[in-house]
Amino acid sequence: MIRRQARERRQYIYAKSLEAQERQTYERKQQIKDALASGKSLPTELRKNAKDLGRDLAFDDAQTVKELADACRSNEVTDLIILHEHRGKPDAMIVSHFPHGPTLYFTLHNVALRHDLDSYKNTTVSEQYPHLIFDNFSSKLGERIQDALKYLFPVPKEDSKRVMTFSNEDDFISFRHHVFVKIPPKQIQLAEVGPRFEMKPYEIRQGTIEQTEAEREWVLAHYSRTAKKRSVLSGPPPRPGASTTHQEDSREPAKKRSRR
Repeated sequence: MIRRQARERRQYIYAKSLEAQERQTYERKQQIKDALASGKSLPTELRKNAKDLGRDLAFDDAQTVKELADACRSNEVTDLIILHEHRGKPDAMIVSHFPHGPTLYFTLHNVALRHDLDSYKNTTVSEQYPHLIFDNFSSKLGERIQDALKYLFPVPKEDSKRVMTFSNEDDFISFRHHVFVKIPPKQIQLAEVGPRFEMKPYEIRQGTIEQTEAEREWVLAHYSRTAKKRSVLSGPPPRPGASTTHQEDSREPAKKRSRR
């Protein structure tokens, strides 16, 4: 009897402490939401504990896409990235550029998170702005996607030791994240810090993510006969030995024969 009462007393005290923490977190969130909605700066007591508030700033399920977009605009956020997962595996990503778009939709494949890599224990994530490498984005659509991905990152310093690579092959964009160290005299040692994945674009809209009526700039065509043969990001490969001059010369005899 005494043990049960002591256990119930401990459970009651613990539940009350959790309620107090949840109430304090809720009040902080409300203050932040009010500040974002009104466009005012954060209160002084919240600014002092900005680092500790990072885990309390996650949006709950009550937030709609339109509210997220309005919050991005009011705080001059340049891009909003939304990840979709299925059974713990990321399988889609949306990148929306503010304030006027565009919005890009990708499917994700072969996702390996940072803790899935073998070199995870021996590396740390650098906070330097990364250098960017883009490979095989030669078509107009490829350049459009390259620009949208490029402007996700600030301009790096020349001595930055962080590199992010976007390499296109058959319209699958491979993403890799490395840090490097220069070893005298002319060697460089790379270390992959992750994550790594492949992504395939399937739609571009001209507006932001909440604008469902925005015009579709491009949509992947799965069911056309040439869909598998055509590379939309790098363009068709040039024919071996073919040139514009040769094609024009070959048309001339046909025109002369038709005139006769």
